[in-house]
Amino acid sequence: MGRSIAIVEDEPLIRANYVEALNRFGYETRGYGSRREASTAFAMRLPELVIIDIGLGDEPEGGFDLCRELRAKSSTLPIIFLTARDSDFDVISGLRLGADDYLSKDTSLHQLAARIAALFRRIESLKAPTSSETVIEHGPLKLESERMRITWNDAEIPLTVTEFWMVHTLVRFPGHVKNRDQLMREAELVVDDATITSHIKRIRKKFIAVAPEFDAVETVHGVGYRWKP
Repeated sequence: MGRSIAIVEDEPLIRANYVEALNRFGYETRGYGSRREASTAFAMRLPELVIIDIGLGDEPEGGFDLCRELRAKSSTLPIIFLTARDSDFDVISGLRLGADDYLSKDTSLHQLAARIAALFRRIESLKAPTSSETVIEHGPLKLESERMRITWNDAEIPLTVTEFWMVHTLVRFPGHVKNRDQLMREAELVVDDATITSHIKRIRKKFIAVAPEFDAVETVHGVGYRWKP
């Protein structure tokens, strides 16, 4: 049985097309036509990945509300927005709510499938046992790869899958500058500079929420980002 995916889309034909297509890719996919229907189903059991449209029926921001609900239930559940709304404001809003990716409905099915596969690969790679050390400690930071858990002075930082992998990429080599292309490649993302910037802002905000003095993620203007040594 394939991994379970839920798609929340209010247009029945579009929803059915995505469900059928993702099933052909080997996933066990279920579609929901409204935030309420999806919320009821997710209260009983969460899928392994959720794809959400923003406007859902009579709720123009229903997808954002659903994302907020899901993040309250799980900080690591992969969430993708798939929507016709592609303004910078909507993209940044979706990422601030904790989505791992934000795609336009112009995105091809094969590209969507590639994004889904990348998110699942990241989860599996972090769970897989390795011969190398899986715990990284750097000052007050502790990163546990297998548990996908990061703490700062023993306080847990609730990062999404994408955020976790970006921090992991930076922390592995403190002081080394990672440009946006390197961050995308190592975190298996294909996004623009503004989206990378939004992820970094969210990461800083989450650390600052538990440690107001946090300044370990440094911007190297015109180049990229690094974890302060």
